[in-house]
Amino acid sequence: MGTRNPETMLARVEADAMGAPPFAAWAEQHPAIKVTSFADAAVGAELVVNATNGGASLDVLHQAAAENLDGKIILDIANPLDFSNGMPPTLFVKDTDSLGEQIQRAFPGARVVKTLNTMNADLMARPGQLSDPGSVFVSGNDAEAKAVVAGLLEDFGHRDVIDLGDITTARGTEMLLPVWLRLWGALGTPAFNFKIVR
Repeated sequence: MGTRNPETMLARVEADAMGAPPFAAWAEQHPAIKVTSFADAAVGAELVVNATNGGASLDVLHQAAAENLDGKIILDIANPLDFSNGMPPTLFVKDTDSLGEQIQRAFPGARVVKTLNTMNADLMARPGQLSDPGSVFVSGNDAEAKAVVAGLLEDFGHRDVIDLGDITTARGTEMLLPVWLRLWGALGTPAFNFKIVR
């Protein structure tokens, strides 16, 4: 797991803003997972998960270094949320571009697959918490990379994986976030997902 400052991350003993348990406690429960710099994590990874704040994604991936990302799948779950005017956030890119596309352009040797960005973190790897896991989308230019990611999603328990097409289709899933945020407010919980009924 890559971070800007591994020592600081491992020393975190308070819950985060979303109520997630302190990272120090989590790390203690998962001793096999090493916490290291972004570059060191990328070097040793077969697949890179971009789970950063969308506004920092490009900077973080540059810290991981393009040569460490070349040929690798970047599973991008970040969203281009702009909190500069408070809540609810707006999107700092939309309609004619997406964060997924920006990452693919910045790292042309990587294989970017946008997915999981339309649900909260807890449901990403544990969709079975819902009576119906709902739908999950994948967008990317590389068919093999999307197939690998779809396999991971199915291993997590996602039953309805929809391939939207190339990386430009990430615009649509990123633009679902304003609706997702309003639903969270209306429902009083982030424990929900979208379902494509057909």
